[in-house]
Amino acid sequence: MSERFPAPVDLDLRLVQCFTVVAEHQHFGRAAEALHTTQPSLSRQIRRLEQQVGVRLLDRTTRGTRLSEAGEVFLPQAQGLLRAAVEAMARTRAAARPSSITIGYSKGLVITAAVRALRDRNPDAEVHTRLLAWNDSRGALLEHRVDAVVTRLPFPTDRLRVTVLYDEPRVLVVPRDHRLAGKESVTLDDIADEPIPHVRQSDPLLNAYWRLDPRPDGRPAPDGPLVEALEDKHELIAAGQAVAIGPPLDHATGLHPSLTTVPLHGVEPSQVVLATRAGDRSRLVTAFRKHAEALLTGTP
Repeated sequence: MSERFPAPVDLDLRLVQCFTVVAEHQHFGRAAEALHTTQPSLSRQIRRLEQQVGVRLLDRTTRGTRLSEAGEVFLPQAQGLLRAAVEAMARTRAAARPSSITIGYSKGLVITAAVRALRDRNPDAEVHTRLLAWNDSRGALLEHRVDAVVTRLPFPTDRLRVTVLYDEPRVLVVPRDHRLAGKESVTLDDIADEPIPHVRQSDPLLNAYWRLDPRPDGRPAPDGPLVEALEDKHELIAAGQAVAIGPPLDHATGLHPSLTTVPLHGVEPSQVVLATRAGDRSRLVTAFRKHAEALLTGTP
């Protein structure tokens, strides 16, 4: 058969996804829970995939599950297959809906003026907005769940077009009864020994940035508790077990009611940006970029 028409491949993407989840959790039980299935059913699906591929991909051990040598090779290929499938579906759907755009944004950022301007000038377009998790901007764009994002750096920007909209100060988040609460401002010296939480499975770049780790003098940031999500971090701070560095949220935009913020002096501000997929020439994306650059200046 010619290279133009390669031989058909019998590979079920649902089974490929099961494999990547088991590889991530390194445990069939936890993977089954994440996939909302049973462990015996998941085991059968993995066996079917191994039959399709023709090799053993996973080895069970007393401590859990690990990739075989062949599984180590297959994992990045499997992840690429799933990304390509998601992108193919998203691009196809977008082609059928050229007058639709979904705009993502991070908590605490106001995009109303630019969204309203886009709707006013494109009355026939479907304009949707979506609040994203603090660490989901890049993934949401590349998986075509959104077409543009107003969010905060840092995050990896390859395959994206990123425009800085404005600077935003970083603040210290503390309980209302903390010794630093109510001060006009604080410095890193004031929190030199205060524990700062780690967020589990966070991008190392983000984790280091919001923990200011290392500090300007090269010292590591004090270690704090390990948490699963931002909301868990707020509970820990409210309980007096840690402090945190973050964006200037208030109680209307997601700050825990028992917490307050203090301006952090001597620290570079974060940057609020507009990000889109590199090479996206959608007229609505282009129009939203123009409105965002003109209207989103950091002032609601």
